[in-house]
Amino acid sequence: MAKEKDKAPEKKQKASKQKGADTEPVGKGVPPRLREKYRKEIVPALMKEFGYTSPMQVPRLTKITVNMGLGEAVSNPNIMKTAADELTVIAGQRAVITRAKKAIANFKLRAGLPIGAMVTLRRDRMWEFYDRLVNVAMPRIRDFRGVSPKAFDGRGNYSLGLREQMIFAEIDYDKVDKVKGLNVTLNTTARTDEEGRALLKHLGMPFRG
Repeated sequence: MAKEKDKAPEKKQKASKQKGADTEPVGKGVPPRLREKYRKEIVPALMKEFGYTSPMQVPRLTKITVNMGLGEAVSNPNIMKTAADELTVIAGQRAVITRAKKAIANFKLRAGLPIGAMVTLRRDRMWEFYDRLVNVAMPRIRDFRGVSPKAFDGRGNYSLGLREQMIFAEIDYDKVDKVKGLNVTLNTTARTDEEGRALLKHLGMPFRG
């Protein structure tokens, strides 16, 4: 009995060590490449270009919203799950279903019906998505000659449309049931379109002209 009692604490100690090994916090990964480039190279370059006196004045990316509108989901509800799954794979974050706010009789649309999927990216995921967008996905667009430098909203935010989700390497071409377009909105702290354009250009956005 004494031997069994002596073994008991030993078993508890081993179990505690095993539990600690399973729950030990994982170290942080490598910081996004573009975020580091922004801090070390782009901030000084924009300060010189626009005469900013403080790094806090330099415009920066705050969030990226990726939206996939699917009006045909009204007649084909099954397409919605596929779209949400594809958007999740593309963005690296779970997409949410967007629903109609108002009923439109002409389109047989009822309030609350799912009509699309979207995801909002911030921090590291935002930087990683932007890097893949401009350096991997866009170069795969057929006959690509750059994006319009005019699609700003007057406050330094930029929107662009992509005709098909298959330009993203994460999408398995063989599993695509239908070509779906995407809208990407880049929100910045820029006060003017000129500043926003300069920021995105330094970040590798391939503007035409």
